[in-house]
Order: sequence, then C-alpha cells, then structure tokens
Amino acid sequence: MQLRNLKLKEQYRSDRDNIISDFFIPCLSNCIQYDRAIEYLTLQGLSTLSLGFHNSTPNARIRMITGHQFKISDLNTMSKIFLKNGNSRINFNPELIRDVKLEVIRKLFTSGNLMLKIGIPSSENIDGTFAEKMGIFQDANGDSVAFSGSSNVSFDRHTKNFETIDVFTSWNDKTRVDIKKEDFENLWSNETTSVSVYDFEYAEKHNLLKYSSEWAVNLN
Repeated sequence: MQLRNLKLKEQYRSDRDNIISDFFIPCLSNCIQYDRAIEYLTLQGLSTLSLGFHNSTPNARIRMITGHQFKISDLNTMSKIFLKNGNSRINFNPELIRDVKLEVIRKLFTSGNLMLKIGIPSSENIDGTFAEKMGIFQDANGDSVAFSGSSNVSFDRHTKNFETIDVFTSWNDKTRVDIKKEDFENLWSNETTSVSVYDFEYAEKHNLLKYSSEWAVNLN
C-alpha cells in the first residue's frame, strides 16, 4: 500500500471529476491511518466509511473530529456504540444489513481502530459550529496525502454535493502537509485556540451534543 504510487491531481472538482472514485477510494485503499475533521457526521456516512475502509484496509485506524449536532436517531444509536457501557446494551440482528454495518462500527471502536471526538467553538468571536473540513491519509511507508474541503465523509458514490478539494502530498508539498498534520494533532489534543475538543463519551455525559434542526423538518 503506497500513496506515492497513486496518480493524484492537485485539485478535484465535481464538474470534471468523480471525487469519490478518483480520490477518496484510492487513498483510503492505500493508507493505514485516516484523520478527518468535518462539520456534520451522519450514522449512514460513518457506517459506509467504516465498512468500506475495513474491507479495503484491515486494521487501519480512523480518527475523526466532528461538530456537535446530529440527527436524533443517529445520536441515540451512536451513544450506544461510542459509550464504554453502551456496547453491552447493543443487540444487533445479523440478518439486517443496517445492523451488520453498525456491528462493524462497534468492533472498530472497541478495538481502538475507530476514534471519534467532538469539536465545539469556545470563543464568543465564533458564531456557529465546528466546520473545519480537512483530512490526512498516511501509509506504511511514512508518506501522507492531505486535503482541504469536502463535506463527504464516506465511500458514498451517490453524494449530490458540488464541491472542490485541494490536495497536497508529502513528496511534493511537505510543508503544506506538515501544517495540516500539526493542525489536526492540535485539534485532537485539544490545543487549538477558540475550539474545545472532547471525547464523544465526555460530550454525551455532559450534555454537549445537540440534535440538528433537520430532524424537526422531517416530522412534517
């Protein structure tokens, strides 16, 4: 698995590229660690990512930082998966495709191969939610590919978002990649000014997680 062998572009845009097939899947299939910061995480996106990533790159690690707003059904299920005492309350039906996907997430979490943290703005100068969009792929040879942009979190080929991502590689633009790595590590270690980052379990127990407004619209 070598990221350096991939033919990557410096930019991918929805009007001329298939960002999922041309960029995400090749990089995910050739890395041992995927770090991701994103504003909004859905359970469907996470399950699709986890299933695809687990199948293509066994024992690889995912570290994800997301904002604190979730769909009501997603948050209820994720609270069972990402809490240490929540796993004991999960009874998945192996005959249901949805439960099979959730079981993959649970196993990745309990094995330490999937870690989720919550980012919340902590400054009165920031109005809104944690909305950073960046990611970093790292392979076994020490090479890295970083990108900025994109709200897509999974292997989902049917995403309808129109988006652009900028790509940086450690062999052509080491300085930019190192900056992205440092930014992510500072977030992960909760050392970023104006943003507080918590473990999912801490955020859930201290009522820091919120339901997004989307669930209310769906009641009509």
